[in-house]
Amino acid sequence: MRKLVYFVGMSLDGYIAGPNGEIDFLPVPEDMLSWIRTEYPETLPTHARPHLGLAVDEPNRKFDTLVMGRGTYEPGLAIGVTSPYAHMRQYVVSSTLGRIDDPAVELVESDPIGLVRALKQEDGMDIWLAGGGKFAAALLDELDELVIKGYPVVAGTGTPAFAGEFRPTLFTPTRRRTVSTNGTQVTWLRRA
Repeated sequence: MRKLVYFVGMSLDGYIAGPNGEIDFLPVPEDMLSWIRTEYPETLPTHARPHLGLAVDEPNRKFDTLVMGRGTYEPGLAIGVTSPYAHMRQYVVSSTLGRIDDPAVELVESDPIGLVRALKQEDGMDIWLAGGGKFAAALLDELDELVIKGYPVVAGTGTPAFAGEFRPTLFTPTRRRTVSTNGTQVTWLRRA
């Protein structure tokens, strides 16, 4: 069975974005970008790959399907990109977006849990949960693994990694690796 994996970058104090959705405060030096290009190339948007030193047709290594909320999808729309991860199956879960004018991206207006459960039953690579905090909290019971890129910065406020009700959920660390000279660490955790 495929796993739902929350592959996410966050600050030392647990924020995945600033108060206005900004992510440019997370320090991503070249050695970190190189690691992402090698280990998780599919997490780099299709339209940005040439600018990030990656071939547009670079094969996926871990994920072939992406589920995201409206807040993760909209920054691409703001610059005219309707299919930000054209190298994967893309699902946007939103009850307020209305419609998506790109057949490569499927809008799911309700039941994200049902969507994820159905996707897990299919053959293929794992499923990437690509932010945001409310969406991750809604899917907490379906999360099989966390891959946290921990950046050495304190944000102070913003979008937390999980923005939902108080619901302690144990995960077991399985591996940790420092991947950048700036101290960025990646921690892999599986559901306890």
